[in-house]
Amino acid sequence: MNNTLLLNCRRLFLTGLTVQANIGVHDFEQQAPQRLIIDVDLYVSFEGTRPKDDRIDEVVDYDFVRAVVHERIARGHIGLQETLCDDILTRLLDHTGVMAARVSTRKPDVYPDCEAVGVEAFRAKPGVL
Repeated sequence: MNNTLLLNCRRLFLTGLTVQANIGVHDFEQQAPQRLIIDVDLYVSFEGTRPKDDRIDEVVDYDFVRAVVHERIARGHIGLQETLCDDILTRLLDHTGVMAARVSTRKPDVYPDCEAVGVEAFRAKPGVL
């Protein structure tokens, strides 16, 4: 991990967010929603989110992360997990306190002979790395 992120950010994470999503390019994936598991790491500026009064509005709220994911899923069918990761990353990085983010998605029910198939993407705001 980049020293800038390690020295200047705290890491917030949301792991194992399980949703039903209309996602996939194969015929068998387009018949019905399927289980999708999403993990998110946010690298949040210490300076921008240091709580002085111990209030939720002073930090990046986990509800924001969940809302971003659920809003994207609700927009309709997604062909590729890459598209979903990129869309979520873009929205997360719009938050002023978020310096970088990592999003991974995995579909655990696609193939009977593997645990899951997935994608992971990392992105930072310009100038952070």
